[in-house]
Amino acid sequence: MDHSIAITEQDIWLALERVKDPEIPVLSLVDMAMISKVELTNEKCVIHFTPTFVGCPALDMMKRDIKTEVELLGIATEVVLDMNNTWSSDKMSTEAKTKLEKFGIAPPVTIDDSELTQEALDRVRCPHCHSTDTTLRSAFGSTLCRAIRFCFACKQGFEQFKPI
Repeated sequence: MDHSIAITEQDIWLALERVKDPEIPVLSLVDMAMISKVELTNEKCVIHFTPTFVGCPALDMMKRDIKTEVELLGIATEVVLDMNNTWSSDKMSTEAKTKLEKFGIAPPVTIDDSELTQEALDRVRCPHCHSTDTTLRSAFGSTLCRAIRFCFACKQGFEQFKPI
């Protein structure tokens, strides 16, 4: 690898912004808060990656995409699964949740432990018409992290990213 040009941690983070979630292509792994740490030395870069679910079928694909994108900068890269950190939908930025809603998936509701009630979990806004007159149709959506809901206002079904 050519190290004649100094690669910065900011360069690494910008490269990681280009690695998209394979199930939600409008969000990067950075948007999803799945990159927990970047370690950069003169010899290599180590990316610590915290998956949303340990059993996620896209883990190998995401690890490969991280490695490929960062190595385009000209530095050897290792991707390490970070099992010391637990991913939570609360780690997603407000911007990521807005992108998710514009994509047509209701973002996860943010609930602190003192508000953890069924009513709070059901306070889901339709990404199509923004009504909160919605109901859960199935706790199981197209992926482990999504549920299927129905909006009574616009009569549309939609997916919701589950609060995890």
